Amino acid sequence: MAAPLPETAEVVIIGGGVMGTSIAFHLAEAGVPDVVLLEMNGLGSGSTCKAAGGVRANFSDEVNIALGARSLEAFARFGERPGQDIDLHRVGYLFLLETAEQVEHFRESTALQNRLQETGGRPTRMVSVDEAVALAPLVAPDGLVGACFSPTAGHCTPESVVLGYASAARRLGATLVTGCEVVGIDAAGVRTNRGVVRTPTVICAAGAWSAGLAAMVGVDLPVVPLRRQIVVTEAIAGLPDTLPMTIDFTSTFYFHREGPGLLVGMSDPDELPGFHLGRTDAWIPRLTEAMARRAPALLDVGLTGGWAGLYEVTPDHNALIGEADTSSRFLYATGFSGHGFLQGPAVGEVIRDLYLGRPPVVDVTPLDARRFQSGTRAERNIV
Repeated sequence: MAAPLPETAEVVIIGGGVMGTSIAFHLAEAGVPDVVLLEMNGLGSGSTCKAAGGVRANFSDEVNIALGARSLEAFARFGERPGQDIDLHRVGYLFLLETAEQVEHFRESTALQNRLQETGGRPTRMVSVDEAVALAPLVAPDGLVGACFSPTAGHCTPESVVLGYASAARRLGATLVTGCEVVGIDAAGVRTNRGVVRTPTVICAAGAWSAGLAAMVGVDLPVVPLRRQIVVTEAIAGLPDTLPMTIDFTSTFYFHREGPGLLVGMSDPDELPGFHLGRTDAWIPRLTEAMARRAPALLDVGLTGGWAGLYEVTPDHNALIGEADTSSRFLYATGFSGHGFLQGPAVGEVIRDLYLGRPPVVDVTPLDARRFQSGTRAERNIV
């Protein structure tokens, strides 16, 4: 049975994916009373549980590195806090590089990451083509000139992360209401299809749906939904247990182990923005072409299924995190452009700190939505 809708709340979080549930957990853990989370469908049913599950800290931007590193630490301790097995595989991230320009770019971002992040003696490093093929035997080396490997990164199960945060948030007193769609935000509070919740504070963690919610309070959050698709292969004999999350940087074709097979995806430059939630085969020829060039053995492997989900894209592919200038408090954590799942733990801490009026664990000032009034912030390590 769905939780009843409270009439009042100290804070209302909109969105029940990794971001919303992480925020709910961190606020409740900090002792904030009457935390209410509203999700229009089921928890994690938006973008989170459609994610590939990759977790990393290799970025070109200092803020993203900090958010990724702090989140990796949280994922590693997830079994104790908040207390949930998330099937974390720290097999590493392997970026395959085809040009001298890409190699130089990754040398720069690797040096920056290693300078900023404690890696426990396992720093990100540039590797040769031979070492890249040894790490990921499916890879065809033709055309590669180098690679970058982050040994402490990996992948885990998004559904389990949401369950862990949601269960712990409830144990700590938060109320999570599913099947509750927000239809308006005004002076009376948050209006839903199930009634009104009066509150002095709203936190938008609605992912691809954030722009419409923010517009209700006159705030511009330039977030655009963009479909991304994933397929899962049949069992493949001989896959190493340590196969890293492997990404062909030029094409964005990627794969990692999923049980006895692989989870495979890539971006589609022909995809048009919009809430396109159904699967399509239009991207398969491009995926097949990328496979033929970079992992031709996969052409003989059948597919067992797949799904479509939404990226929440901003103009500079960086998140929007901050608090708006509104009469009542309106905080936001959205627009992660494919990095939301892996940054969820740290962003939950950041929003907790911003709500409590104290310096956040990571300075996210550069990610304030008002940055677009004077320029943008570039992240180059995107998939």
